[in-house]
Order: sequence, then C-alpha cells, then structure tokens
Amino acid sequence: MISENILLLGTLILFLLVPLDSRAQGDTARATFAGGCFWCMEHPFEKLDGVLEVVSGYTGGDKQNPTYEEVSSGETGHLEAVQILYNPSKVTYNQLLDAFWRQIDPTDPGGQFVDRGEQYTSAIFYHDEVQRAAAEASRQTLTRSGRYDKPIVTRIRKATRFYKAEDYHQDYYKKNPIRYKYYKYGSGRDPYLKKMWADVETTATKWQPGAGYKKPSDPELKGKLTPLQYQVTQQKGTERPFANKYRGNKRPGIYVDIVSGEPLFSSLDKYDSGTGWPSFSKPLEPDHVVEKKDTGHFMIRTEVRSKHGDSHLGHLFNDGPPSTGLRYCINSAALQFIPKDELEERGYREYKKLFE
Repeated sequence: MISENILLLGTLILFLLVPLDSRAQGDTARATFAGGCFWCMEHPFEKLDGVLEVVSGYTGGDKQNPTYEEVSSGETGHLEAVQILYNPSKVTYNQLLDAFWRQIDPTDPGGQFVDRGEQYTSAIFYHDEVQRAAAEASRQTLTRSGRYDKPIVTRIRKATRFYKAEDYHQDYYKKNPIRYKYYKYGSGRDPYLKKMWADVETTATKWQPGAGYKKPSDPELKGKLTPLQYQVTQQKGTERPFANKYRGNKRPGIYVDIVSGEPLFSSLDKYDSGTGWPSFSKPLEPDHVVEKKDTGHFMIRTEVRSKHGDSHLGHLFNDGPPSTGLRYCINSAALQFIPKDELEERGYREYKKLFE
C-alpha cells in the first residue's frame, strides 16, 4: 500500500513539473498572425468553431512590455497581431491560414489599408516547423492562384514573445460595434475584401487554397488569353511549327499551364526534336498531365491535357530520346515559362532545387 502511494505521489510530481503548454499540447495549439489593425483581425477567427480565444497584442520587436503608443510610433519593431488559442481536432491550422489570407491585402509592403508603417504590415508567425511548412505552402498556392496581379509580400517569421495589448483593445468589435464597422469600411478593408473574394463562399473555412490550380470562367479566359492561346487551349488548335515562342528557348526553368499555372514540364527534360514545337521527354509533374485518345484528323493519337486547367497542350508520341522513348510535343501557346531566378517570387519555390 505504501509503495502504491509513493508511486502515485511520484506521478503527480512529474505531472506538475511538465510545463502547462506541453500538457495542453494535443488539445490546444497557438497561432499568431499580423494583418494590420488588430481590431479587424479578432472577429474573423473568433467565429470559427474550434477557436477558443483570440488576443490582440504586439510581437516581432525587441521592446519589452510595449504600449500601444510606443508600437504605433513605429519605433519598437513590433507588429500589431492576434494570437489564437485553438483546438486542432476541431479547426486545423490550414483553415486558420485560409481565414487569415481573406482578411488582408498580402501585396501591400507598407502596411494595411489606411494604416501605414511597418507596425501594420502583414506576417505569419510560426510556432513550429509544421506551421512554417504549412504557411509557406499556403503562400505559394495563393501566389499560383492568380488572384493577385502583384507579388505576395506577407512575411513568414518565427514566433517571438507576444505581449497582450491594453484591455480596451480586446474584443473591440464587441465593445464598440458601430465605431468598429465605420472604421473597417472607412479604412478600405471591407470594400477591398468584398471585391477580392466575391467569387468565394462567405465562410472562411470553405475556401481551400489547395485548389489554387483552377480553370477560370470562359469570359475570364477570353480576357486573359491571346486569340492563339485561347484557340490552342480551349479549341484544340495547333500553332505553326518553328514560329512559336518556346521552341528554341534554352533558359533553365519550368513550364506551367498558361490557364491554371500548374507546373507541367522542366527545361531539364526539354530537347530539340526537329519538329518545330517544344518537346519534352517527360513531365515535371506527371499528376498534372492527362492523356486522352484523339481520333481527329483521321488519325489515332494521344492527346495531352492539363489536369486542373483542362487545357489542350499537344500530343504524346513514342519517338523520343532513349531515356524515356517519349516525346511530349507541346504548343508554346499553352505554356508560360518561369525562369529559375524567378521561381521563388512567382510561387514555385520547391522547384529551385532542380537547378542547384
């Protein structure tokens, strides 16, 4: 009996010695985001099922226990931010990322809307390597989506000490609902977000950036593509041999679908077939290339299409180089070339290692 009591006492002592954050791990987790004025960042997260608490505060700088006046001066290095306590079994970190992107202008390097200065810039503060990888993947997918016509500049930074803001800043949208609504609209945030996300369901968790490679509507395509690009990708057209953009291109980089942006081929697998069209011995991403039987023009051929953009790319033949024996004969008009030096800024960071 004594030994059992000693065992129980030892177990209790060990439990008490474990830090509270570690004991909570599995049931709760933390996420930290900066998106300009923190008044506007609380409500979008608090309404998500599984979010337990959202706190407004300051992080990223060196000043200890900063005040609102000090941070707003722009001299502390801190950013206005929100820290979220959530239950990962009910809401995932990716869903929080989705909600975050839909509250900000990620292309603004000087602040957010009417609030200017480094203290109002956007950032994702990751708490571990899993969050870092998820944040980078999410940013890359958003870049590829084509939703923005300017580069994504939101930074991904390691989380540092978070300082809770003054009480009057907490739940500001609840304490001052009328003033909050006027501010959010007058700052330009509300009109901008409604314009940018008009095509997406209103519930933040519905948008999955993993679907970043997608085919725009036909009116959008006609506004985005040249007549030749539209004819080739949408009407199974064929451009003239030897008189197209990428036949003789020898620069290192990757080729993506002009419609969806999904990666298709690499310059490392490109070769001169003598046919007059860009030729590749294999796809860069086999899952993005779909093969279909084509019986047009009184021939039986294998058509090559993109998976997400459903673009007609060209045809596949069995007269390629010995390495694969395949020749992917592709229309330049169906492709967009991303040089190796632009891969990261264009959202294709993971392919940089191919050219190192």
